[in-house]
Amino acid sequence: MKYFFSLFLLTLIFSTPSLVFSEYVLPYPSAMPGNKVYKISRIVDQLKKYWSFGSIAKTKYVMSMADKYLVEAKTLFEYKQYLLAFDALNRSDNEIIQLPERIQSGKTEKKNMSLIVSSIKEQMSVHMILLEKLQTEMPLKFTWTPEKKASTELSIYDRLMESIKLRQDMRVSISP
Repeated sequence: MKYFFSLFLLTLIFSTPSLVFSEYVLPYPSAMPGNKVYKISRIVDQLKKYWSFGSIAKTKYVMSMADKYLVEAKTLFEYKQYLLAFDALNRSDNEIIQLPERIQSGKTEKKNMSLIVSSIKEQMSVHMILLEKLQTEMPLKFTWTPEKKASTELSIYDRLMESIKLRQDMRVSISP
């Protein structure tokens, strides 16, 4: 009797349809500065830019690079490598700045960009959540003092705020 009941339960569990909902997920961090393969990875990223054919593929490439560099910046911020984090955040922002041009290029080619635009909006929301979280965890400012040069004051809060504003503007400005 227990066997039939167990079999019935297993059949019931595996036969019911399941709804799958996937939210936008950032990638796992790749090689970081200082790693032997980091420079190679940056070169490969540049080569991939030329390997993306068509406006949709180029838009997806730009989106993936923005994600990759944001995750790199997040990791570097967490390890208090603020100068390197600023550089990665700048690279992420530079990729995002290209998105309107990529979307317009797709529209000019008469491609349906509505799915890409909705994906970008979701991506910008995830980015803003991550940046706002970083903003609460990081110091407002940091003074970086190299050994033989003048010190540099980094306004971490303001820099993160600029990136958040860029992403907010991107969410509002793009349309299908």
